[in-house]
Amino acid sequence: MTEDNDPRLPLDTGVSAAPLDLPPPGMGRGRWLGMLALVALAAGAGFFVAARRAPPPAAPVVAAPEAPFAAEDVVGMARLMPKGDVAVVAAPYGSGDARVAEILVAEGARVDKGTPVARLDNEAALQSAILAAKADLAVREAALVQVKAAVQASRDEAQAALDQARSAATEAAASLTRTEALHARGVATTATLDAVRATAEETRLAVIRAEATLARYTAVALEAQPDVTVAERNLAAARASLARAELDLERALVVAPITGTVLDVIATPGGKPPSDGILTMGDVGQMMAEAEIWQDRIGFVKPGQRVSLLSRAFPAPLSGRVESIGLTVGRQGLISEDSAANTDARVVKVLIALDPEASKQAAGLTDLEVIAHIDTAAKVTP
Repeated sequence: MTEDNDPRLPLDTGVSAAPLDLPPPGMGRGRWLGMLALVALAAGAGFFVAARRAPPPAAPVVAAPEAPFAAEDVVGMARLMPKGDVAVVAAPYGSGDARVAEILVAEGARVDKGTPVARLDNEAALQSAILAAKADLAVREAALVQVKAAVQASRDEAQAALDQARSAATEAAASLTRTEALHARGVATTATLDAVRATAEETRLAVIRAEATLARYTAVALEAQPDVTVAERNLAAARASLARAELDLERALVVAPITGTVLDVIATPGGKPPSDGILTMGDVGQMMAEAEIWQDRIGFVKPGQRVSLLSRAFPAPLSGRVESIGLTVGRQGLISEDSAANTDARVVKVLIALDPEASKQAAGLTDLEVIAHIDTAAKVTP
């Protein structure tokens, strides 16, 4: 074998190569295996020690169930309202097809009972009816005066006729006496005597007729005469017609039924009065709340108990107290925002009077729905 084919000879590159310090064959592999075994043993021992020192895994935390309401807790939906509730001011009865001519108040105005709040367009026609009734009354008054004067004149005439008949009868009686004396002496004939007797009888009957005529006017007082009575009845009818016309004029004005604040103006000038009223009013000086309490909870509610009213419209709950409890059970009218709420519940209405400060806060929020929490555990305040 030549030198070029000997693998143990180093290549001649012109650079002296340092001799390699390699472990002997067979000895390097055993050393590396030993080192790996030691590392594995150390790792296993460390894991075992760490496992013994680590705390046991914590048990899963189970949230405690929320405590249910106490047996005496009472909560229900409620709405704010003025004392006596909202008064609907409608057109007067019998206003017919009259339309609203003018609204005399604005929302938020404070008005007294009986104050006009609106005017209808039938005022002119009703004013004309009053003028006609007054004219008819004047005619009836004049007719009564005329009838009284006529009755008095007839009475005076009857008295004069009686006086004349009596005078004629007296004269006829005297003439009969003279004629009988003359006839007894034979101076007057029988025919003359008969004529005088007939005249005397006629005058006597005339007196009777005159007395009967006068008796018709003297039997009763002047005011009780039939003609006067008829005239007075006609006058009374005319007065009644005038009074009715004046009452009808009140149909042209819509007045406040209570003393309070105008909450909402519903009607507009020129339109027919709405079926739900011209406007609404309420005494917001004392605000109330009407709560609907489930029938199975009403037994815990007593007058005088303190009440908290909660709503997002107020920074803090409104306070009040139970004023009265309804006497009937009805269907629920206020519905919670909860879609799963029972909309067919049977409830009893409880009236709550708000405290003065709470009443001021709620004065401008009539019909606001709130949540009423009645403190049935606290002592009732009188």
